[in-house]
Amino acid sequence: MSILLIAICIAALLLIVRQIKRLRDRKQIEQHSITPEQLHTLLATNQEVLVFDVRRPLELLADSEIIPGAKRIPPRELLANPSLIPKDKDSVLYCTCIGDETSRSVLHLALGLNFHRIKFLKGGLAAWKAEGYPVKPYLESFPLETAS
Repeated sequence: MSILLIAICIAALLLIVRQIKRLRDRKQIEQHSITPEQLHTLLATNQEVLVFDVRRPLELLADSEIIPGAKRIPPRELLANPSLIPKDKDSVLYCTCIGDETSRSVLHLALGLNFHRIKFLKGGLAAWKAEGYPVKPYLESFPLETAS
């Protein structure tokens, strides 16, 4: 009977720890996210903010528009050289993945490297365009990656 009680207590403790981690991760994500409206306001008021398109090549091929002023950096290049995003400037990342997957991955990498002035655009390019904010064609050539 006492072994069963210990097992139940351990299971309950693990559930509590997992829930605390989820809440902490959610808070961190909220703290490091920005809405399309907030980003548009920053850009319209000439606030110094760098915008980075972190889509994979095939995602860019499917939707070849970019937020004006954004710089495209493929995730693979950022993984190899995180200093492509300056630590001392406010930066916003965006992608077109469901759930902002690529932006969140790059954000987690950056936060792990002590980048504190970085956010991701909630809803990515689709949310930006849904608000009617400007985009422009992405005309630069880029290599297609065959492996992820």
